[in-house]
Amino acid sequence: MSTTTDGTNNDDGARAGWLGAGREARRTHKRAVIHQSASVLLGYPDQDFFERLPLVARAVAELPKGPARTELLEFCEHAASTPELDLCAHYVDVFDLRRRRALHMTYYTDGDTRRRGHALAEIKRAYAECGWRVQARELPDHLAVMLEFTARGDADLGQELLVNHRAGLDLLFEALREYGTPYVRVVEAIRHTLPAPRRADAERARRLAEEGPPAEDVGMEPYGARPRVPLPLTDVSGRKR
Repeated sequence: MSTTTDGTNNDDGARAGWLGAGREARRTHKRAVIHQSASVLLGYPDQDFFERLPLVARAVAELPKGPARTELLEFCEHAASTPELDLCAHYVDVFDLRRRRALHMTYYTDGDTRRRGHALAEIKRAYAECGWRVQARELPDHLAVMLEFTARGDADLGQELLVNHRAGLDLLFEALREYGTPYVRVVEAIRHTLPAPRRADAERARRLAEEGPPAEDVGMEPYGARPRVPLPLTDVSGRKR
């Protein structure tokens, strides 16, 4: 056993570093499980959704106790106990652009403007630089897609994207809470994985809530018009793309 010049134990320092690395690894794993689970739970409740639901519930149940775990487990229980057709109808009703409950994050900041097309292209470029490909039928700013990228693609860049779109995420949370849907629990779990909001974030969310998304009704080059039905979730089963 060796000591440093100030009398501290080198072995203690090494042990602390190892424990610190272990804690960071556990935090990273926990966040990835939360993001991957939320990605699945925010998908349209089709057959694949219900096949994955038990797997998601088991993965969440293995997380350390905490608010995100509680929120996700409560939603899993709700989804498992709700008839499939009822959950499908509720999903379509909840995530309605006309009522500002969109799962597309750039909608809150850019609306249907040319600027949104640029924002979408930037997100897609960030994915591509990490070797992550989004299927043509999906918009890259769909919250479920962003979450899957954060969980399985690049955790740091994905987290940065979520933080950059925090204003939209907070507006979605408030709209879901006001509507009284269990989906608010999934979004709340995501918010628990983000750092505390900055004053600028709160101000931006307040301004967007007052003014609403910009409206221009122009093309969404290169993505085409906004879809009228919920976008399907990317394949999170682990199958090759």
